[in-house]
Amino acid sequence: MNAQCCRPVAMDLGVYQLRHFSISFLSSLLGTDTSSLRLDSSSSGASVVAIDNKIEQAMDLVKSHLMYAVREEVEVLKEQIKELIEKNSQLEQENTLLKTLASPEQLAQFQAQLQTGSPPSSSQSQGTAQQPAQPASQGSGPSA
Repeated sequence: MNAQCCRPVAMDLGVYQLRHFSISFLSSLLGTDTSSLRLDSSSSGASVVAIDNKIEQAMDLVKSHLMYAVREEVEVLKEQIKELIEKNSQLEQENTLLKTLASPEQLAQFQAQLQTGSPPSSSQSQGTAQQPAQPASQGSGPSA
């Protein structure tokens, strides 16, 4: 029974400390003087309402700052997505071109390397890069 008597006092003290912390924190956000917002045991209902209003103002301010930051981040991400889509399209076109220029033997060799999971050696990749250039130069020679 003695513990029940002390509970309301401890709760009141906890609420007082939480409000004091909230007032100090929020007044620093709002740039107001904490001495004008201090609570003591004789504070009236009007000061509690004023404090609640200040807390609401501070929360609105935090919310608007967060929304602004989120909007900025969304814009940055949209730009990155746009750039990645463009790069992906360019790489797909390049891939298609390389597939059309590669010989069937080169494609078979590439497929075998994909299945084994081994990267192409530098001599093989140089050879494949040089061989497609020859048909392209032969094809463009007469048309030029």
